[in-house]
Amino acid sequence: MRKFKVGIIGCGNIFPMHAASIVEREDAELVAVCDIKKDRAEAKATQYHCNAYVSVDTMFEKEQLDVIHICLPHHLHAEVAIEAAQRGVNILTEKPMAIRYQDAEAMVNTAKQKAVALGVIFQNRYNPGSQLIKSMLESGELGRIQAGKLSVTWDRSDAYYQQSDWKGTWDKEGGGVIIDQAIHTMDLMRWFINSDLKYIDASISNRAHEWIEVEDAAEGVIAYQNGVVTAFHAINYYSYDAPVEIELACENGLAKLFADKATVTLDDGRTFIADHNPLESFTYDSGVKGYWGVSHVKQINNFYDALQGKATLDISGEEALVTQKMINGIYQSGKEKRRITF
Repeated sequence: MRKFKVGIIGCGNIFPMHAASIVEREDAELVAVCDIKKDRAEAKATQYHCNAYVSVDTMFEKEQLDVIHICLPHHLHAEVAIEAAQRGVNILTEKPMAIRYQDAEAMVNTAKQKAVALGVIFQNRYNPGSQLIKSMLESGELGRIQAGKLSVTWDRSDAYYQQSDWKGTWDKEGGGVIIDQAIHTMDLMRWFINSDLKYIDASISNRAHEWIEVEDAAEGVIAYQNGVVTAFHAINYYSYDAPVEIELACENGLAKLFADKATVTLDDGRTFIADHNPLESFTYDSGVKGYWGVSHVKQINNFYDALQGKATLDISGEEALVTQKMINGIYQSGKEKRRITF
């Protein structure tokens, strides 16, 4: 069994999900971490008994890496991923792939040219509720999707944005509530529908923030080539992070996702429910709640199993590129105030 030498770039809030998942695998060794904040990189290196770097290039030059995990601000994802691919290093990056669709496309093309794996984190697909809805759609029990709607109403105050040197900006975060908070729910809806995009007609605005330049509200319609039309509503000026909601009206019943819990009610009277399993947990550092990252662990395990040839990569760069197209389509439609067709 091959043992992969792994580096993590970015030692912020999402770092523990990746680090703890890596060290639990027998076929992976965390050999390096990198962050422009030297004290943060050194603290994580001490904790995980590996080397610390403040320069990505230096890390690439000094370490013989097989895999990198990208946990950086959005605008750096494409640049670092392309550099890694050109060096023959496999890549697993946090969402979104990039800010611009063209950059995400370049990531996929470079990875393909250099024959390296490119995975993108959309861990909510692994939640039991998401899996239940997907399986019942694929089995045909729900029948054809007739329509869908989703809602994300969370809280990201000006104080939240003031703590960051990149969030709330078009050039570094790439947007607001859509690309950061709602993207996971938007990805789930697209995954459920499993069809190419037909058109997007959306509006975006900043209605309740003074500190940011990006949108804190977005709504609109996304139509797919298979005839399904969906509605979405997302804000991040609510008083708390309310449970996300997805509803799919299908030929044979109704599928609802409320937070992680799925309820599928068929017209014949049968009901199926799947929710977070309290017995399914994972231990992290820095006081991170174990249940938060269980699906992270599942996706990271799939990535390494795929590298070993034991599984198919579930969320490849090509797969994530479709979600990237949708996100960028929402922004283009909102900024240009017109319908975008594909």
